[in-house]
Amino acid sequence: MSGWYERRTPGRSARAVIVVTLLALLLVAAVPVALLAAVIVMMLGHVVGGLALFGGSVLAAAVAVALAGMSGRRQLRKLLARASFSVVQPDHRQHADDSAEPNGSDYADVVQLDRSEYTDVRLRDLPRSPGSR
Repeated sequence: MSGWYERRTPGRSARAVIVVTLLALLLVAAVPVALLAAVIVMMLGHVVGGLALFGGSVLAAAVAVALAGMSGRRQLRKLLARASFSVVQPDHRQHADDSAEPNGSDYADVVQLDRSEYTDVRLRDLPRSPGSR
């Protein structure tokens, strides 16, 4: 059971992504408060200070969101690289004509379907809308 628990706990880089994301959420949530404070400061006569306060809060929130997005994407790429996904690009030569599908396959984990197990929908078989030709 301890192996399962160790596997489920996030690593150091995952914790960093979580912290950066929470910081970004906090800074985005603080933007309306900064706007209210900026309006009050501007009403007291400090227009430049109010604009600087609001602009600084928006800039800080934008930087935090960009940083969270970049670190999250890097973490996602690491997770996908470690996973054992086998992505197979489709071979368009097989579907060039209406001939039967080949029996053999170059990949061991491909499941061959019988014609009765799937439907083949072509554009000419789809119902047309009244406005199209």
